[in-house]
Amino acid sequence: MMGFGKLAVLGAALALLSACEVADNAVKPSLTGNPPSGGSADASKSRPAPMAPVGVIRNADGSVTVPPLDNSQPDQPTGTAVGQKVTELKADLARLQDTLTSQTAHQQALHADIEANAAAYQAITGAISGKLQIGTTPGNPGIVQAWQQAQQNLNAVETDIGQMNALSNEVAGNAAYVAFLQDSVRAAFGVSGAVDEDHRQLRRLQDQVAQTNVDVDRLLSLISQDVARQNEYLATERSNLTALASGVSKGDFYGATLASNTIPAAAQPTLPPGAGAATGRPLVTIRFDRPNVNYEQALYQATRKALEIRPNAAFDVVGVAPAGGAAAQVALNGDIARTNADRVVRSLLSMGLPADRVSSGQTNDASIQANEVRIYVR
Repeated sequence: MMGFGKLAVLGAALALLSACEVADNAVKPSLTGNPPSGGSADASKSRPAPMAPVGVIRNADGSVTVPPLDNSQPDQPTGTAVGQKVTELKADLARLQDTLTSQTAHQQALHADIEANAAAYQAITGAISGKLQIGTTPGNPGIVQAWQQAQQNLNAVETDIGQMNALSNEVAGNAAYVAFLQDSVRAAFGVSGAVDEDHRQLRRLQDQVAQTNVDVDRLLSLISQDVARQNEYLATERSNLTALASGVSKGDFYGATLASNTIPAAAQPTLPPGAGAATGRPLVTIRFDRPNVNYEQALYQATRKALEIRPNAAFDVVGVAPAGGAAAQVALNGDIARTNADRVVRSLLSMGLPADRVSSGQTNDASIQANEVRIYVR
C-alpha cells in the first residue's frame, strides 16, 4: 500500500495540474469565434479583441487591411551605401527638374512671341490687301513700308522657330538623362546592405523619375508639334507675302497665293514639261503687241481657276515669235519671245506658284504678226 505521505503529494500534483488546465483554457483564444471553454458568452463580449500588428488595420468584420506605403513622411538619412546613392540620385533629379522648368518657360515665351508677331503680320497684310482692293498707285511708298514691316514680323517668327528647334534638341537630351536615372534607381535596388527605409525612398524616387519622364515627353511632343505647325504657317505666308509684293508693285490686288491651291507634286505627279504645249490648247495667250502690257490680273485668275479644278496641275510657258522676215529679224523676235516668257514665269512665281510647277520654252509661228506668250496646262 502506498503511504499517506505519497497520497498527499499525488493529490497536490493533481490539484495543480487541474488548476493549470483551467487557467490555460481561460486565456486560450477561440479559433471558432465561440467563447473559450469554461467561460460564458457574456464574458467573451466584455473581453477586448486581440490587437492587430503595427501598421495593419483591423476592420469591423474581423478582416485586416495593409495600408499602402506612406510616402508623406520626409526621407531620413540611413547611413548606408544605398542611402548615400539615393541622396545623390535625388540631387540629380532635382537639377533635371529645375532645367525642365526653365525649358518649359522658354517654350511658352517663344510661343507667345510667335503668336504676337503672327498677329502683327496678319494685321499689316490685311491692311495692305484692303488698300490694294480699293485701288492705289503702283509702288505706293506707304504700302511698301508696311510690306517691309510685315516681312520683319515674319522673319521674327522664323527666328523663334529656329530657337524652338534648338530647345527641342536640349529637351531630347533630358529624355536620355531620365533614362539614365531610371536605370540607376533600378540598379540601386540590387545593392546589398540596404535597410527598409532605403527601399522606401528608392520606390518614392522611382515614382518621381517616372513622372519627370512623362513631363519631358510631354514637353518634347509639344515643341515638335509647335515647330511643325509654325513651319507650315511660315512657308504659306512666305508665299503669300511674295504674291502680295507683286500686287504692291502693280498697285493691284491678286488674292491668295497660288500655292494654297496646289498639292505636293510627290502626292500626285504631274506630266513632264512640254506635255501641255503638245496639246495645242493654251489656257492663256498674252500678246506683247505694245509696251507695258498689263497681263498679271488675268493671268492670276486663269491660273488660280485651273488649280482649283486640278490642284496637281503644272504649266508650260512658251514664248512664240513670228516666223516671217529675214533670218536676223527671226532671231531677234525669238530672243524677245524668250524674254517675254521668262517675264511671265517670274510673274507666276511671284504669285506663289511653286517653281517645280512651271517650265518655259520658245518657238516660232508663221501665222502671227507680234510676239506672244502662251500658257498651257499639263
